[in-house]
Amino acid sequence: MSSDHSISLSIIVPVHKVQGYIRQCLDSILDPDISNLEVIAVNDHSPDGCGEILDEFAERDARVRVRHLDENVGLGHARNIGLDMATGDYVWFFDSDDHATEGAVRAICDRLAETRPDVLVFDYARSYWSGKVKRSIINDLFREPPAPDVFTLEERPSVLEMMMTAWNKAIRREFLLDLGLRFSGGYYEDVNVTYPVLMAAERLSLLDRVCYIYRQRRHGAITKTTGAKHFDAFAQYDRIFEFMDGMGAAADPFRQLMFDRTIWHLLVIIEREDRVHESEKARFFTEMARTYNRYEPDGHVPPDPEDKPFLADKHRMIKADDYRGFTRVLSAEEKAKTARRRHRKVGRIGRRGVRISKDLAKDRYYRMQQRLPIDENLAVFAAYWYRGYACNPAAIYEKVRELAPHLNSVWVVKPGARANMPDGVEYVVTGSADYYRTLARAKYFVNNVNFPDFYVKRPEQVHLMTQHGTPLKKMGLDQMEFPVGAGDMDFTALINRSDRWDFLVSSNPLSTEAWQRGFPCGYEMLEIGYPRNDRLITAGGDAAERARLRAELGVPEGSTAILYAPTHRDYQRRYSPMFDIGRVVERLGDDHVLLLRAHYYYKIKNLAADLGWPEDRVIDVSRHRSVEDLMIASDALLTDYSSVMFDYADLDDRPIVIYANDWDTYRLTRGVNFDLTAAPPGVVTTTEDELVDAFVSRAAWGDAAAKDRADFRARFCPWDDGHAAERAVRRVFLGEKIQNPPQ
Repeated sequence: MSSDHSISLSIIVPVHKVQGYIRQCLDSILDPDISNLEVIAVNDHSPDGCGEILDEFAERDARVRVRHLDENVGLGHARNIGLDMATGDYVWFFDSDDHATEGAVRAICDRLAETRPDVLVFDYARSYWSGKVKRSIINDLFREPPAPDVFTLEERPSVLEMMMTAWNKAIRREFLLDLGLRFSGGYYEDVNVTYPVLMAAERLSLLDRVCYIYRQRRHGAITKTTGAKHFDAFAQYDRIFEFMDGMGAAADPFRQLMFDRTIWHLLVIIEREDRVHESEKARFFTEMARTYNRYEPDGHVPPDPEDKPFLADKHRMIKADDYRGFTRVLSAEEKAKTARRRHRKVGRIGRRGVRISKDLAKDRYYRMQQRLPIDENLAVFAAYWYRGYACNPAAIYEKVRELAPHLNSVWVVKPGARANMPDGVEYVVTGSADYYRTLARAKYFVNNVNFPDFYVKRPEQVHLMTQHGTPLKKMGLDQMEFPVGAGDMDFTALINRSDRWDFLVSSNPLSTEAWQRGFPCGYEMLEIGYPRNDRLITAGGDAAERARLRAELGVPEGSTAILYAPTHRDYQRRYSPMFDIGRVVERLGDDHVLLLRAHYYYKIKNLAADLGWPEDRVIDVSRHRSVEDLMIASDALLTDYSSVMFDYADLDDRPIVIYANDWDTYRLTRGVNFDLTAAPPGVVTTTEDELVDAFVSRAAWGDAAAKDRADFRARFCPWDDGHAAERAVRRVFLGEKIQNPPQ
């Protein structure tokens, strides 16, 4: 759609606690070629970073208007506020955790311009966390029989059977305002608008196209929360029948279908385990009976017992207000379903169980230990698949020893990692009896990756996941769209492991967004900064410590030490330098030294020696235990897409150079959460000549690079103040309420 279209569209987006999804939502509807579009984002006093994200979009796109509310008013009232702000010919109410399909806004605008309806209804698909996308089960209603371009509900009453939500309809704004309909508060706030507009419309139109993706979130969906708010449905349907009474005889053709839809919806609510609490179901049923007997139209034809026996029995029980009879019908229906499913289970037994250990003796020992009491003072620490003492877990471990010395803290390491464990740090080795006993009986677990699948988390145990870097690249379920990066990852197993987390550390707002999308589980988000960066804040400016570290590494006095820390590339089978390291070192001059930190995925003993580089100028620090020490010792960072850049930015006086020669390939194969080349932490280079020049010309130390670095640090290091580990310990181990850094 171009600007010569004569219709305009206002998309109203209430926003609350969806910072992991709002960018995708807005990106999907802000078609750059549609000028007659306004997006009204109503920040419903969201406590997370949504407000800042909305302002960011409004700053760069004049079509976005933002209203920040001083208090949370709820979805319905937020929609009303957006409606009052709207100026378009049509309004589309859009939920902020969902998104439009490619080209959907254009297709909707074209259809509106062609047909000029009061209401346009289009199709949707459900998107599940597993990656499955399924079109609505009633999509045949768009085609059978073929609909004219414009019709009334009386001519096509089956439209009432379509999803009665606000987000699958574009409504003529003046028509809606003239009806005086407003979204109400509480649950199911849209049905008392969406049903009446169809009944009152003189011109309806359909668009047989999936325009909207309805996200089925694992956690956080309001209507999937058990509670008394589901009783709001009765008042919403009372409003619909009151509207029909106001229509008089004009509503008669719709009464039976509207009544059946009402009872269908109430049955969905009472039968779902995640809606009405078991103790409240009898009372909910009584309200259903009241609704049934109050609104059943004259001549109502109940469901056919021959065609739908269980549904017919349910109607009879509701009409008679017989809750016991209703529960008997439900029980009989479930037995029938179980019988139909029974044959499908043949051969499946055992495939979903807990992984059986190859060593049955160890497995039995582990299970025996699980039956013994939890050791309330035992804490387990691990990092990088048991590679040793490192990263956020190490920083938290040290703070535990300071603030909670009553705890017995034990690390889990592989046999080959024992030699590198610091003196005085207790550890157990994988596969040993102590290892299984520790996993079975410890109270606390801290790791920057997941523990093995066989580990069964007991209800009393507490798991703190720290992760091990700010996610420039896509992580978790976000990787589903990038099969090269995901490889053969089992996403169901990943989510099952992530369900064990009680706490998840976030280093910055970007991480919070990415973790909420990538790992939609029931943990508490700790927005505290990165514990491993505490050392950069407290020791980064210590000249004596820096000199000591440089001497240990063999950095010649007076040399410029460049820490080179490239990331892993999923499209490469083995480590292959992206530039000629030996030649670059020679071009940098004798006063430059490269501290080479290869990604831990690559098992290479000594890169400099193996590849023939000058070992006095290329110091291989790939096996050095602490990357934080390497950062402190260095004068500058050279990287590509490694998360080390986010940590290094805490050293605000030291430059960062990005070598992004394969950015497009990396972005397409792995997926990224923001455009690094548009918001870099310093100089971005794409050729070997540019890389060398960034250091030789001192551009990396220049004013422009310093400004980019300051902007980057403000965006991605806002919570790193040297106290992240302390906040983690006080919240997780000591059970204190903590004061997080300013948001």
